[in-house]
Amino acid sequence: MGGEVGMALVLLQQSLDVEVAYRGFCFQESDDSAVPVAFSDGYEWGVFLNPHVRRFDLFSGGHTHTASVTVKAWDAAPPLDDTERWEEQGEVGFESTTGELAVWTLTLGRAKDVITLGETGGLWRVRVSCAGRAEVERITRTEGVAYGVERYLVEFWPRTA
Repeated sequence: MGGEVGMALVLLQQSLDVEVAYRGFCFQESDDSAVPVAFSDGYEWGVFLNPHVRRFDLFSGGHTHTASVTVKAWDAAPPLDDTERWEEQGEVGFESTTGELAVWTLTLGRAKDVITLGETGGLWRVRVSCAGRAEVERITRTEGVAYGVERYLVEFWPRTA
């Protein structure tokens, strides 16, 4: 890993616990006035990663549970993460006007955590990887409560990179 040309560097890493309800949550531009269609309008059941203007929705494997989410911002396109056996992956474009994001859920609205991607807004690529989907679906159906069973890795990098 010693200083190779083209190696992407992690600029930010943040861990969040997201309270999933009705299988949905989203990442959205922190400045709500810059989001033309706020969550949950346009939320589509069954679509793992669904892009909207300044927001993207995620469809969880479990109905109501707490998911573990790791967010990473990179300075360039990162290599594919192989630390988990990902059950679902997707990639979309994302625009932020402020460089800050908020997580929204269907029942709690805006979460308290803010994710700072940069000091200003910009265009990003986002790769979302998810593991534990089948397991969280089984647990939430048979036992009811699941904490950290479903795991997300949400990676951002500048679209120009």
